[in-house]
Amino acid sequence: MTPLPPLLGVRRAPTDQSGDTAPDDSSALEDGFDDALGDAELLTARAALTQGRWQVARSLLLHTGDDWDRRGHRATVLAGEPYAAAWAHDWLLAEPGSADAATLHALALVQRTLRGKDDADRAREACRTAAALAPADPTPWLGLLRLARTRGPENEVLRTFAELRARHPEHHHGHHLLVARLAERPQGGRAESHEVYDLAELAAAQAPADSPLAVLPVVAYAERYRVLAATGPAPADPVGSGHWSGPRARRILRAAFDWWLEWEHDDHPRRHTDLNHLAFAMSCAGRPAEAAALFQRIGRHATRAPWSYPHRDAWQAFRTARCRALGRALPET
Repeated sequence: MTPLPPLLGVRRAPTDQSGDTAPDDSSALEDGFDDALGDAELLTARAALTQGRWQVARSLLLHTGDDWDRRGHRATVLAGEPYAAAWAHDWLLAEPGSADAATLHALALVQRTLRGKDDADRAREACRTAAALAPADPTPWLGLLRLARTRGPENEVLRTFAELRARHPEHHHGHHLLVARLAERPQGGRAESHEVYDLAELAAAQAPADSPLAVLPVVAYAERYRVLAATGPAPADPVGSGHWSGPRARRILRAAFDWWLEWEHDDHPRRHTDLNHLAFAMSCAGRPAEAAALFQRIGRHATRAPWSYPHRDAWQAFRTARCRALGRALPET
């Protein structure tokens, strides 16, 4: 596979770095959101982990094997459990050489760091230790990328993404994190000429035909809107922003929706992330029929991003858009 081209420049657009500005918040359940996204085995393991029974998480990660997108999703959600670091430490004491235990411990420290409760250097060191125990596994690098996306310079983001991509070229979460960060670069030229769009379309084109990365250009548009709305050029109302009305946006939406109709992966662990981005874009673009079909597939599996953009009540925004698309009465506020 041809590598992604080098991206020049390191300046970032000023933007709020609060938890609702990127799709990497891994808290469990709030206002109808659950980051497990319907994974029944993950829900069972997370419930056991809250009680200190790490053996269920051990079994889950063992049987997940090298399904890297699923492994990353499951480990990240388990790591969001408030006491995951402590329970993973107990697991490490019982099995000092366990790569799964080291990975869960590292991702839990990453989550604590992102919540302001731990030290970033400690989390990075734990991720590197886990990576050494499982050299082929991209999941410790996912932890490092989550740290770099929020706290590191851009060259650290690009280096870390390169390591992750070398292990799994179509890594779903990793591509979303990269796009979220690169969307913060200052824009030059025409409204639809930002390089994050070029990168997302290139990644989609290089991926296999059935890869969920086909939706990545839609994610890039949502992330760029987040930045534009936060810094002033775009209005705070995404529906009235016109952000999805240009010829490139229309082409991207049509291609992503057609891909979904042909290739939807019911078994991909993060498919609801893509469905929510598609539904958000269709709602903002004034395409209620397509949005309605997507909301039917989403069911109750809403995601905070991109409904929170920019700094909105994500659950209220999701319910309002869903009701409009399905022709139902708007929810009471």
